[in-house]
Formats: sequence, C-alpha cells, structure tokens
Amino acid sequence: MSLIKNPLIIALDVDTIEEATALVDRLAPYAGAFKVGMQLYNSAGPEAVRRLRERDTPVFVDLKLHDIPNTVAGAVRALTRHGASILNVHAAGGRIMMQEAVKAARDEACKIGVSRPLVVAVTVLTSIDQEIFNCEMGIPGSIQERVVFWAEMAKEAGLDGVVASPREIKAIKEVCGNDFVIITPGVRPAGAAVNDQKRTMTPAEAIRMGATYLVVGRPITASPDPAKTAGAILEEIEIYRK
Repeated sequence: MSLIKNPLIIALDVDTIEEATALVDRLAPYAGAFKVGMQLYNSAGPEAVRRLRERDTPVFVDLKLHDIPNTVAGAVRALTRHGASILNVHAAGGRIMMQEAVKAARDEACKIGVSRPLVVAVTVLTSIDQEIFNCEMGIPGSIQERVVFWAEMAKEAGLDGVVASPREIKAIKEVCGNDFVIITPGVRPAGAAVNDQKRTMTPAEAIRMGATYLVVGRPITASPDPAKTAGAILEEIEIYRK
C-alpha cells in the first residue's frame, strides 16, 4: 500500500477505458489511487483494471462483493490477479464470508508473488439516511450503531478496514483503533452538489475526523477543470494533515 501516496482516491465513473485512461493521464499527479466501480467494470471488464495498472497507478476495485463465501473468495482471487490494490466486500455478508475473502486475497497474492490487496468491508451506503435505513430496509437502531457493529466484526474477521460515511469515522476509531483503515465516500467540497449522497462532509472535515482515504468522483470528473478541482482538494487535505 506504500504506492498510495496521498489520501485522495478519484472515482472513474465512466463507461469506457478510453474515458478512464484520459482522466488518469490528466489526474495522476493528484490521485493517490483511482477507483474502478460497477459502471466501468461492467462496461469494460477486468481490462479496465489492467490498463490502469499498466500506468503504475493503484486501483481500488469497488464491486461490493456480497455472496456465499466460496463465490466471494473466487471473485477476490480473480481481482487479486487483475492487480487490485484495494477491494471491498459487504459486511452484511457475514463473518465467514469476510474471513474467506481475506484468506483468498492472501493466498492468491502469495501464489503469484504480489502484495496482498487491502480488503475492506462496505457498511451502510452514503446514499442511505436514517428513515430509509429503518423504514425501507427494516433495520432497527441507528445507522451509526450498525456501522460500528459491522466495523468491529470486519476487524475481527481480519479485514483491513471499512468503507463508511465520514459521519461514523470517530465512532469506528473508538472501537477499532487508529490503524484500522477507513475509506470515506460521500465527500463533497464546500459548495459542490451532494447529488444522491445523504451523509456527507467536506474533504477537510473528513480528514480532521480521521479518514484514511477519501473517495471523490463527480465533483472532480464533472468539473470544468478536473485537474484544478483535484489540486484544490489535495491542497486542502494535505495542509490539514501537516
């Protein structure tokens, strides 16, 4: 993970490898890593990951794996071979599924002679608010309580960290410690549109709370000047980190 030189992960939510590589070529000086999510992966397949790795950039493969343990383990082995630096599974898949995911990543990385990717668990999506969580999803209690419960289970299962909204960072750290990785989507620069996100913070706020990595997509990639926007975010969070 030493290749991830700063906390900014830029989401490549585009349809083609050509669009993705054009953004990477433009934004590589500002990004600690790039995220390949469902849109790009389902459009271009594993080749999208391999093409980005050819540019010597770390890749967070954000597919939110959630299935029976054997199926998830097989997917994790494949993503490890493709060159993922970070990959994620759903905490709701349970302890055994998460344990098998970490084991598969470790075994496959050892087999092919590469560093093991970070394996992190998705907790509650940042598009979910309390009303949706309780009334539509039918889960009792607060979002924060559930996020912390899943984070603690993920740590016990051997995962490296979680994906969670910046609103839950402090509570996760209190239970899981400072070395537990927290990747925070739902990060929006001051004045940017929140789009479909519900639980958001600015980059500086998320770093101040203790986020390890920030995932930012549309505020950068849809900007009239993506490089300028990415540079401003990086300056904001790096100044705070100093």
